[in-house]
Amino acid sequence: MTEQSNTPDSIKAQPIANGDASAAHDAKSAQVPPESRPEPQEARKARRKRKFLAGALGAAVLAVLLVFGIPRLQEMLNTVSTDDAFVNGHVTFVAPRVAGQISRVLVDDNNRVHKGDLLAELDKEPYQVAVSEKQAAVDTAKADLQAANAAVRGVEAQVRSRRWNLQRTVEDVENQIALLHARVALLDKSKAALTLAQVELDRARQLVAKADVSREVYDQRQAELTTAGAGVMQALAEVYQSRVSLGLPAQPDKGEDLSHVPPDLDQTFSSVLQAQSELMQSAAELGVVHSFTQSPKQMLENFLKQGDIDRTFARLAAEAPAVKQAEAKLEAARRDLAQAELNLRYCDITAEIDGVVTRRNVNPGNYVQVGQNLMAIRSLNEIWVDGNFKETQLRDLRIGQPVDLRVDMYGGRHVFKGRISGFTEGTGSTLALLPPENATGNFVKVVQRLPVRIDLVDYNPDQIALFIGTSVVPYVYINKPPTGPDAGKFLQAYVPRSPAPGPAASASGTRQ
Repeated sequence: MTEQSNTPDSIKAQPIANGDASAAHDAKSAQVPPESRPEPQEARKARRKRKFLAGALGAAVLAVLLVFGIPRLQEMLNTVSTDDAFVNGHVTFVAPRVAGQISRVLVDDNNRVHKGDLLAELDKEPYQVAVSEKQAAVDTAKADLQAANAAVRGVEAQVRSRRWNLQRTVEDVENQIALLHARVALLDKSKAALTLAQVELDRARQLVAKADVSREVYDQRQAELTTAGAGVMQALAEVYQSRVSLGLPAQPDKGEDLSHVPPDLDQTFSSVLQAQSELMQSAAELGVVHSFTQSPKQMLENFLKQGDIDRTFARLAAEAPAVKQAEAKLEAARRDLAQAELNLRYCDITAEIDGVVTRRNVNPGNYVQVGQNLMAIRSLNEIWVDGNFKETQLRDLRIGQPVDLRVDMYGGRHVFKGRISGFTEGTGSTLALLPPENATGNFVKVVQRLPVRIDLVDYNPDQIALFIGTSVVPYVYINKPPTGPDAGKFLQAYVPRSPAPGPAASASGTRQ
């Protein structure tokens, strides 16, 4: 026991005796409880440093929350967004208007082109030959038209001649009728002379018997009677001749006078009808058709009613069927020539829009058909964003609302500006290959999405380009007032579009 009690004292006294102050301090600290020990100065500094760093970190986190969290919260409360959106734009598929062999291709994929730039070229030689043939056909048609005009001028002269021939024939008939009347009057005169000669002969016979007149006088009266009888026979023969020349019987019907003729004989006489038929035939070649019920005098009166006969014939010659036919052939030949020249121009396949060439699938030497797809041109300016918003998000969306567009390929480094320009009239499921049949009873309600078109505002592809098909996250500001056309509406106003003049473009434009 004594050894055990002395051992610690000796142990404690040994360091002091040896002058080891540090060991004595450690031994003393071992006997003091930990919570009553004094804190070292280095530990206190480290602890204060940790508290300061923790406070600074908390202040930084609070500042970040204030700087980024509040705007983000405001954005969430004031905007409607979707991650189902992408860039869309017009795509023009380039196709030839004529068939042929490709002689040159001047562009390749990803080449930027402007409207009117030459993209490819067909072999022009076959179409140049066709143009030469059509030009020859036009020259032939022009010669035929000149020949037709010359022939019509000849017909015009013939019509003039036959018109005067008809008038002269009518006048001849009228003269023959007048001559008939004159000859009938001469016949009546001859009969009167015959009667007078007979009376004088009878008187001379009585006086000769009484010897009051000489035999010479009697013979003279007898000769006068014979002459008067011959005169009557001659006048009667001439009357018969006039009647026969007028197409009348030499001996009129009983009760009719020798001078009697039909009142319309000058219109129905054979020579007059023949002249009328010849005039109608020539007039028909000028395109003037007369009725057969029209009398010759009516035809002549119609000519007089036309006024200036030269102007009338000039108009009839210009409208003659032969001339019209020749003009129609010339016009058809010119149209064929224009089509051949158009086909020759179609050998140059040009760009119809500004954009970038893509999907080129044609090479020199290929034979292409009309409408065959050669390449496509994607527009750089006519692009937009199609955002497929849920139907539950459409309540506050309207045309004209401003939109911030964040494109994935640029991250948050650039925000494009846009505005809602329209809503698709139907969800995508209505255009699906197998649309839902809710009426069958197998109905599961699924939130539908409606495509919303967002037009870009102040977009410049030369500065920051957007590529069709890239993903976009649009943020629509529903609390900002809408602007622009049809602002605040769901549907755009109807605006009739007038058709653009000129031939159709050589390439067909579609949207993708």
